[in-house]
Formats: sequence, structure tokens, C-alpha cells
Amino acid sequence: MELALPNPDRSITPYRLTGVPMPPARYAAADFPRVAFAAAHVVADPLAMCDPWDTPAIDWEATLALRHRLWDLGFGVAEAMDTAQRGMGLGWPEARELIARSLAEARGRPDALIACGAGTDHLAPGAVPGLDAIVAAYEEQIEAIEALGGRIILMASRALAAAARSPDDYRAVYGRLLAQVRQPVILHWLGEMFDPALAGYWGHADHDAAMEVCLDVIAANAGKVDGVKISLLSKDKEIAMRRRLPPGVRMYTGDDFNYPELIAGDGQGHSDALLGIFDGIGPIAAAALAALGRGHRETYFELFEPTVPLSRHIFAAPTRYYKTGLVFLAYLNGAQGHFAMIGGQQSARSLQHLAELFRLADRARALTDPELAVARMQRVLAVNGID
Repeated sequence: MELALPNPDRSITPYRLTGVPMPPARYAAADFPRVAFAAAHVVADPLAMCDPWDTPAIDWEATLALRHRLWDLGFGVAEAMDTAQRGMGLGWPEARELIARSLAEARGRPDALIACGAGTDHLAPGAVPGLDAIVAAYEEQIEAIEALGGRIILMASRALAAAARSPDDYRAVYGRLLAQVRQPVILHWLGEMFDPALAGYWGHADHDAAMEVCLDVIAANAGKVDGVKISLLSKDKEIAMRRRLPPGVRMYTGDDFNYPELIAGDGQGHSDALLGIFDGIGPIAAAALAALGRGHRETYFELFEPTVPLSRHIFAAPTRYYKTGLVFLAYLNGAQGHFAMIGGQQSARSLQHLAELFRLADRARALTDPELAVARMQRVLAVNGID
């Protein structure tokens, strides 16, 4: 099959597909040698009567079906994270409902692993509250999730980034929160490339200095920390931090640029995973992790390596728009029937970006039904004037 795609020089030339789709398969989490969470997106409801830029409208049936697909592949679901447009269109009321619905679905599956994001995003945008108010905001979301039986991912806070005056403010806030959680949490350090409002998190603009503060928090509360997910897109920083974690505290890679190497690990350890890209390449990622579990490292890398250029393209700067690429890939693969997003963010990437995404997805074997993908790509091209 082939179709006409635009090129960076504005020419339009035929592109012939070469990728062989990954055969469908089901896995269990026990098939993987690593804990593997996929941060799942939400499916917008394009038929809702609303103002799309202001009012989130969610297709709950399609959104929950996506979670079941991830569980069928053996992944845990990292719920209500930034991949779901948390704090970027999806507010706390909608996130709370999403968490409640997903936890209810998970209870119907004995093997369903799920953890849910708790933050401070219900505070007024742009406000700089005191530390007590920030702790109270975190507590409200933690209590809501724990009341539903959920496990916590403690998300980075824009309000804390704005209000903190020193690293000690971070130590104080996290210490108060970790002292009261019911079970160990996953800390989430999201870099400024994903959210510019989080620049200087942990009290330092320099990541190495910030890492020292984060490690201090973990060391002081190791019994309450299951692991830490860092999303800095730097394998060297992740490995350096991983080697300094207390025994029993996991490193969950959030590095969508270098995940094959980080998950495979080295002689001094490995990373588990909490990745947005798994939302888009689930069948390939599951097959790769299962191969690693069988000791087939060569097959693991053969499957994963072609997905890295695709992932680096989806997460290219401005990285915060990566969600558009994941939703587009879900549309191409039939996981949702439209290319619409909360807040109209389907417009956040150019047609050139989407065309290159299509090429890279084909080469990575990430188009599960090439005929459907071609038909849907052609519709997008036609809307943009390419018949």
C-alpha cells in the first residue's frame, strides 16, 4: 500500500508502507521481568454539546476500553497523569471521575495493576498559596483516591514550584504528605520540558542539585516510597539517581527517548517503567518485555529499537504536546473513532509532524491495521487540502 505524504520541502510524494504489524497477543504482568505502567490518555467526546476549549467532554466507554486493552497486554495503568491531559485540559473534577471509573473497572479484573495521580491542580491557576494550603490540596486528592482503594502517584505540583522558597520547603511538604499515606507511593518528578511551570523543582534549576533534594526526601521516607519516576529525558541522570536509591525503592523510567536501554539495565541495576509511549506502542512493548522475561535480550532490542525514533518524534520539543501524537496514533490504529482532543489539542502538531509520525509508526511496526491507518491518514490529509 502507498499514499501521498507531504515532505519538509513542501513537496508531496508517494510513501510505500513496509512495516509488518505485530500479531495480536495477550500477556500478564507476570510475563514481564519489570513492573510496567502505561500512562493512558483519555478519549474526547466530539459529539458533546460544549465549548471544547473550556469544558472537557470525555467518551467514557472508549476511554475505559483503552485501559482494558492495556491490562490485556499485561501493563499497569498509570491513571490521570499528564498523558491524560491532567492540568492541561483535564481538571480535578474530571480526573476524580476518571480515577473512580478506572478503579471500578480494575476491581473486575484480578490481575489489573493501577496507580492514580494525586496533585494540587484544583488550586486556582496562577495562585501562589502558602505551603499549608498546598499540603491541604494534596491531602484532598490523596484522601479521595485512597477512599476509593487507589494507590497514589504523587505528582509534581505547579503551585509548589511557584511557592517554594528553598529546597527545605520541598522537604517539608513531601515529609508531611508521606507521613500520612496509607501505602507506599510513586513520586513523580516531571521535568520542565514536559511542563515549563515545573522549572526549578526541588528548589534548584540544576537537575543534579535538584536530584540531591529528591534523594534526601526518599531517604528520609523510604518506607513510604515504592519508587520514583523521573521524566528528564536524560538516561545518564536517571542511571546516576537509580544507583543511589535506597534498597527496595524502584526507579520507574519516564524517559521516552532511552527506555529500551534503561529497562534492560546494566550490571548495577535496571529501571522499571511508567511511560507515555507505551500508550501508543502497547503490542510491541508487551512483546519486547515478554521476550526479555524469557531471557531473549536480542529479540527485546530488535522489537524496541525501531520504536525509539517514533517515540523521540512524538516527544520532540515542545515536549508537552506529545499527547497529540499519542492520540493520533490511537486514531490511526482504530483505538478511537476520531482525531479530537480535550481543549482542541489535536491542532498542537503540524501536518508535517503527523506525516512523519505515520512514516515512523510504519517502520516501527506500530500500525496494527495498515489498511485502516492509510484510510484514516488520507482523511486527515484531505481535511488539510491534500487529496
